Amino acid sequence: MLRIWGKILKDNRIIKDTVVTSDIEGSYQDNLKACIVTICRELDIEKPYWLPNNLEEYNKRGKVIFDQNNFIDFINFDKLVLEELDSK
Repeated sequence: MLRIWGKILKDNRIIKDTVVTSDIEGSYQDNLKACIVTICRELDIEKPYWLPNNLEEYNKRGKVIFDQNNFIDFINFDKLVLEELDSK
């Protein structure tokens, strides 16, 4: 089971957050994609683009930070942070 905490930050404050889980049949990447889609739907934002540096950051730390460079449309927040939580 994969648990991801998604939070939207503006001026270094969390303005929205959610924790989602995914335990679908398939690979780790399938579960991660399902979590990201659910987080974006719950936070009412578009899905960010994963750039090579984002993937590297997530693989190293289990956490990734997206900013305006990862979105096509203008965002009204500073950052979207996705962080993998330990499964319980």
